[in-house]
Amino acid sequence: MFITKKHISRRTILRGMGVTVALPFLESMVPAQTPLQKTAAASKTRLTCIEIPHGAGGSCPYGHTQNYWSPVKAGSDFEFTLSLKPVESFREHITIITDTDCTGADPKTPEEVGADHTRSAAVFLTGAHPKMTEGADYYCGTSIDQIYAKKFGQETPLPSIELQIEDPGALVGSCGFRYSCVYKNTISWASPTTPLPMEMDPRVVFERLFGDGATAAERMRRRSLDRSILDRITGKAAQLKLALDTSDRNKVGDYLDNIRELERRIQKIEKQNTTSPDRELPTAPIGVPDSWDEHIKLMADLQVLAFQADITRVSSLMMARDVSSRVYPESGVRTPFHSGSHHGEAPVKIEEFARLNRYHVSTLAYFLNQLKNTPDGDGNLLDHSLVLYGSPMGNANIHEHRRVPMLIAGHAIGKLKGNLHVICPSGTPQANILLTVMQKLGMEMDSLGDSTGTVSI
Repeated sequence: MFITKKHISRRTILRGMGVTVALPFLESMVPAQTPLQKTAAASKTRLTCIEIPHGAGGSCPYGHTQNYWSPVKAGSDFEFTLSLKPVESFREHITIITDTDCTGADPKTPEEVGADHTRSAAVFLTGAHPKMTEGADYYCGTSIDQIYAKKFGQETPLPSIELQIEDPGALVGSCGFRYSCVYKNTISWASPTTPLPMEMDPRVVFERLFGDGATAAERMRRRSLDRSILDRITGKAAQLKLALDTSDRNKVGDYLDNIRELERRIQKIEKQNTTSPDRELPTAPIGVPDSWDEHIKLMADLQVLAFQADITRVSSLMMARDVSSRVYPESGVRTPFHSGSHHGEAPVKIEEFARLNRYHVSTLAYFLNQLKNTPDGDGNLLDHSLVLYGSPMGNANIHEHRRVPMLIAGHAIGKLKGNLHVICPSGTPQANILLTVMQKLGMEMDSLGDSTGTVSI
């Protein structure tokens, strides 16, 4: 036998009518006797930014003394708190950063007082203070997901994807206190004047990932026939498998099975929403499940598939609206989210809100587990990702942007060690975390928003 340099391209796709299925990393994509990191198949860091609005129970004075969010000890010898317990099994991948302030969301003039709900989301990934305006002359900053996408997302079919679980409304009009609705309805800004809409329909996201420019009529016809997108590429998939060894053949099989299972889940939701007279969300798109828990897991799995096949390396996700009245039965708390966040400094209600925070963190744990269980090159997707999770609000009861809850998960291909809790000096801007993330991801930046430096992680 002799070794050749023949290999299949990292950009190999299976194409059918209206369908494009990119492949995950396969050993067959690496030329023989060539180090992986010296090839086009070398792993790239994926970036996910997740916002949960309106703070945490551990950010108010009483909750802080009870360490509902922030661990007591700094360094690596810390204990996971009530709200963070769900991600304890990922300790080696977790970096907790506490005591930063989202100062860009604070009012700068007396006229801006009261608009915290409207400003918060726009500041989360930009660190910039939004311009007060009700018109189209809005101005904020460029968000870190889009800064990263502009440099590292141009090699993928989609530079980034922007997702949401609840529909906050249109990117137009006034939302009170002389601020445009655009500021509270997205966390992703392609430029200071270009907000990006967030998508809440899993079907639309699925079609973006695996569609191939087919018309809306074609997609509707395929769904009406209850056919899978994989039906269009069955022959090509079988042909490809003949050229692969057993390991890669199994990887392709598992990957296509995961696509089909995700498609099946979406189809089941659409069928249920079409036939059920008692939808809890009657105005939501037909592909959106009534269950928040089911919805967030669908969006997590869609991101994992997109990262696995290198369809995109960047995603952002708004987990809820800033004034959401949603009830999360899986949390064991029956109080609606927004009213629960206004706990009146009552210890019992603060502890209840911390348990709501814990439930939200448990859905992050689901996402991290899916990343960890997905092979990617010489590791897994969690090894090769940086997941930023947090809120631009601290003590929601008084709309204060102090001690905002923030954590980072993943190793970012060796750039982050994990198993670390950093307590920042009082007054540290949350934008310092954003700047640190950008530098860890290879961006040559000295400042971002109202940053004053970086965080040692």
